[in-house]
Amino acid sequence: RRLGQQQTKPQGYPSKVGSNMKLSLTAAALSFAAVNADVLQLTPSNFSEMTAGKTVFIKFFAPWCGHCKKMAPDWEKLAGDWDSDKIGLIAEVDCTDEEARPLCDVNGVKGFPTLKYGDANDLQDYKGGRTYDDLSSFAKKNLVPICSPSNLDLCDDEKKAEIAKFAAMSSDELDALIAAEEKKISDADTAMKEGVEELQKTYEQLNKDKEATIEAVKASGLGLMKACKASASA
Repeated sequence: RRLGQQQTKPQGYPSKVGSNMKLSLTAAALSFAAVNADVLQLTPSNFSEMTAGKTVFIKFFAPWCGHCKKMAPDWEKLAGDWDSDKIGLIAEVDCTDEEARPLCDVNGVKGFPTLKYGDANDLQDYKGGRTYDDLSSFAKKNLVPICSPSNLDLCDDEKKAEIAKFAAMSSDELDALIAAEEKKISDADTAMKEGVEELQKTYEQLNKDKEATIEAVKASGLGLMKACKASASA
């Protein structure tokens, strides 16, 4: 077992949808099982329009993911509960869809399903349970109006000051600031991956050393020692 494993793309999964024609029928069947026809599907082309003024709860998924398929009925039921709500929005993003994939990339989705919530432009990681009751309870408590540039009346003085500071910046200044902060996340992710790789190497070497020690002890006559002791005690 390797250190740091998580459920991401299975080995051999095509990086681009349709790149492996042999998997097309299987992919279509899996998509049918995992994609909910009654749940809003978000892509970059409709994201801003559909999430405007909403507090969102979004599932990022892949059709081949077993956990995603298991969760699909509960997510569809939850979406039905919030259908046409003025504030809350339940939606999902198919990360294997070429059109939708940029949303997964920009939100740092690494495994499936990944759930995020809050302001559509400042999504937070959901870390709660995955049953319908867990999801429904969370949604009722959190899909409410929240502090944002469009809801300043809900912000405390500290948040208002922070929003005012950023609002006063030019688009180029904001782009540079965003890029710098996102680089910190990217660098941290890289450092973690490199650290895990080093831990994996250490683990593998320690395991080899252990196996070598066991073989050496056996070769030294441990079995005969135990046999002689048992014979002397008989």
